[in-house]
Amino acid sequence: MAQVFKWLVRIAGGMILLGLIALLGVYFLLSRSLPDYSKDLDVIGILEPVEIVRDNANVPHIFGTNDPDTFYGLGYAHAQDRLWQMVMMRRTVQGRLSEVFGPRTVEIDKILRRFDLYTLAQRSVEAQDTQTLAALRAYSAGVNARLKEINESALGRGAPEMFLFNNPVAPWTPADSIAIVKLMAVQLSAHLEEEVLYAHAALELDDADRLADIMPLAPGTGIAALPDYASLFPEGTQFAHSTGPGLPDHPLSPFKKRAFAGASNAWAAAPKRSASGGTLLANDPHLGLTAPAIWYLARLELQTGGVIGATIPGVPIVMAGRSADLGWGVTSSYLDDQDLFIERLNPDNPQEYLTPDGYKPFRTESTIIRIADNAPITLTLRWTENGPVLPGSHYNLADVTPPGHVASLSWTALSDSDTTLSSAMALMRAASVDEALAAGEGYIAPSQNLTLVDQSTIAMKTIGAMPRRDADHETRGRYPSRGWEDTNRWQGTLAYSANPEFTAPAGGLLGNTNNKTVDRPFPNHVSYKWGDTQRVFRWRRLMQNREVHTRDSFIEAQLDTVSFTARSLLPLIGKDLWFTGEAAPEGTPERQRQRALTLLSEWNGEMNEHLPEPLIYAAWLRELMHRLIVDDLGPLADEFTHPDPVFIERVYRDIDGASAWCDIRQSTVQETCSDLARISLDAALIWIDERYGSALESLRWGDAHQATHDHQVLGEVPLLKYFVNIRQSTSGGDNTLLRGRTRGQGPDPFHNVHGAGYRGVYDFADPDSSVFITATGQSGHFLSRHYDDMAQLWRRGEYIPMSLDADLARAASVGITRLTPAAP
Repeated sequence: MAQVFKWLVRIAGGMILLGLIALLGVYFLLSRSLPDYSKDLDVIGILEPVEIVRDNANVPHIFGTNDPDTFYGLGYAHAQDRLWQMVMMRRTVQGRLSEVFGPRTVEIDKILRRFDLYTLAQRSVEAQDTQTLAALRAYSAGVNARLKEINESALGRGAPEMFLFNNPVAPWTPADSIAIVKLMAVQLSAHLEEEVLYAHAALELDDADRLADIMPLAPGTGIAALPDYASLFPEGTQFAHSTGPGLPDHPLSPFKKRAFAGASNAWAAAPKRSASGGTLLANDPHLGLTAPAIWYLARLELQTGGVIGATIPGVPIVMAGRSADLGWGVTSSYLDDQDLFIERLNPDNPQEYLTPDGYKPFRTESTIIRIADNAPITLTLRWTENGPVLPGSHYNLADVTPPGHVASLSWTALSDSDTTLSSAMALMRAASVDEALAAGEGYIAPSQNLTLVDQSTIAMKTIGAMPRRDADHETRGRYPSRGWEDTNRWQGTLAYSANPEFTAPAGGLLGNTNNKTVDRPFPNHVSYKWGDTQRVFRWRRLMQNREVHTRDSFIEAQLDTVSFTARSLLPLIGKDLWFTGEAAPEGTPERQRQRALTLLSEWNGEMNEHLPEPLIYAAWLRELMHRLIVDDLGPLADEFTHPDPVFIERVYRDIDGASAWCDIRQSTVQETCSDLARISLDAALIWIDERYGSALESLRWGDAHQATHDHQVLGEVPLLKYFVNIRQSTSGGDNTLLRGRTRGQGPDPFHNVHGAGYRGVYDFADPDSSVFITATGQSGHFLSRHYDDMAQLWRRGEYIPMSLDADLARAASVGITRLTPAAP
């Protein structure tokens, strides 16, 4: 027996040893792709030596004697730290994810092939100006220099993910960078889904006033009545009722629900409103949280001077940042840059569609989608004069497309002479607000609000092509229209001067929280959908509370967690519930409700991660929103994943009879809005009890509101997910300036999945005191200490210096890379 035990110990020990050896082997292979930041390298493609100095936060400061060489250095640095991310974005926009991930991503590839964005990007290369084309070519050469180094030096295939998904990496080209900008336009576009949802809701509801409730316009002057959607088609037309998700289910999908189609904050102060006498600018663009973050910090030394800020790997542009003379920030403008068209097929020949001039054949093309470990599929692409034909499954388009019809899309991003990168390049070189405003003219998509400051002036301008629509457009672009009607079709784009602009406001302050910026009648309306109706009120309060502002007061506003929405809605929905009746016995639902109401009555609306009230409030509003709409909308209610404050206010103020939503149709009793508020609060407390326990005072919002910086590919892999995902308890919420947009559905509806991946605050009284931060870290390699070294700083609301001082960068550098022209 002793002998058997001895052999079992030996076998177990041997297996443990072999496991350790295997683990060390895997670590060795993965660590081979960790970049060495201190080295000298001879490369082909530069004229003079390039120096990449990485400061102690691993922000590369790139010094070249000419601009192309500097962009070459940026391409090399991007590929060192974010190669996998760059390759995945390129594969996504090309519609080639299935070559790596198999059938799960086929639907993503199909839709992106129909958009044909990569072909449009290739055609747009020659539309760039000379300087931009030289920068794109040099940047591509820098990326390819890193690829060459990886291949020749066996540097672990460049990234850990390459071991799991060993597909060849093609050389980088200028079209790849243009295509990634177009991919960002996909992520930031909400109007396609908005049009489908509006039409679908119009079909479900028989009262136009109720449609105005559930799909409300931002407060302000309304528009003339629109025709009923069903009336656009012959009487008796039947529409489908799909049950599908409407979007591809994969973390790499660029198609986002309208609740996550971009957001952001930016505000600026003129010298007269600044304590230091210099202009101030704060900016925090909001996107889906991932690990690594989409943003990458960098400093470029150009012939026009140093530029520092946030870049996107794959694109040689500082998207948000500053030079010595100019600061710029971006927010989603929500410009109405998409229109859906319902195209009538020829009943005698389905290969033709109706136009104002009669039936015409679709423009068609075949494309092959290769699928890992599966047979390839051939997809026939079709285009009308209005744009590409989309499948009925995309955003559940089939629900609003009558039989014998298909849907097509007009969209400004579908330009084959897209000069957005040339415009952004000119912006980086601008030395004043006037020059920056002029640079924005060539910007096509995605549309942004550009906030600008120089030494003395502040301004904001909407950049991006604005569609020119006929004043007699039957749906005014708010929901799908008939593609064969000439008055519905786009008539080119408006002049750049038509884009909203605000320069040197009298009050010395301006800002944007994705709120409604102008109130212009159609067809110069800019948008029917805006990204914020709430945060702007809190921003206005913070700005007006001070006569003058400082860098620190701008940081304070950027990190503010007080919810104007909570302060305005809670007294409204709970007005008949506060302090009513006698104290209920312990252990009863009534007693629990009273305890919750007592907590909320003493709460100031601060969505602090350590408090219980934000969780009670958020759960209450979620239950209330669902109960208000589910009996009227049925399955369509699932599309409204977040409480809409404007809708709830309309209901509880009974605007145009909106309180009708409170009555549950299926019940005999006629419920009041107070009844529904009470029922919803009780249901919310039951959900909280099942999930977090009944001790309300011990609840923490941060337990539910965790930031989910998840790896888009490895984030769901058992065990590995604990190494690649970054999870943090966070403050803020859907409608706070420190915006932490919640998931809205699923088992963890309050997970923080969308927020400020980048924050920057620029002070032009002392530019080198400016600060910035990203949500994770500079490296995309999960074994690197720079993978998540900024994450805790970001969570705590801290920043790192944003300095153009070269000596400061060298003083505490983590490495210096010197690129030298290789001998002929």
